Amino acid sequence: MIDLPELALSVRQPWTWSIMHAGKDIENRDWPTRVRGRICLHAAKGMTRDEYEDCLDTLHGISLGHHFPPRLTLPAFDKLDRGGIVGTVDITDCVSASKSPWFFGRYGFVLRNPEPLPEMIPVKGALGFFRWRDNLNVAPAAKPISAQGSLL
Repeated sequence: MIDLPELALSVRQPWTWSIMHAGKDIENRDWPTRVRGRICLHAAKGMTRDEYEDCLDTLHGISLGHHFPPRLTLPAFDKLDRGGIVGTVDITDCVSASKSPWFFGRYGFVLRNPEPLPEMIPVKGALGFFRWRDNLNVAPAAKPISAQGSLL
């Protein structure tokens, strides 16, 4: 298995995808953290249609003042990986204010250097930071079934 950090943080889709591919540099939380350094990013198994649409609206709003990579497309609702480790990212700070267009929480974990994994590692999530290897023996993740995405 790839040498990955011990700790993971679970984030609901499509925000996880936004961290990995759309430059989301803040993870909004109601609680602060002192954790710094490289962590694994876990895509939570649950995602509602409202969460998907909210993220799409946010991406469209941010795109007015932010240049995304050409032809960047948010995968269709059913195509987003869920229920496992999808990549790694550095947490460099925890702030209560930020000029980032992605900041809209009480606290923001400042994220840098996202690196997607070539393939998701199915792992049961948990609240807060967790030792993901303790959760490896779980049921398979939700499988994508649709191919249509949304162009940003």
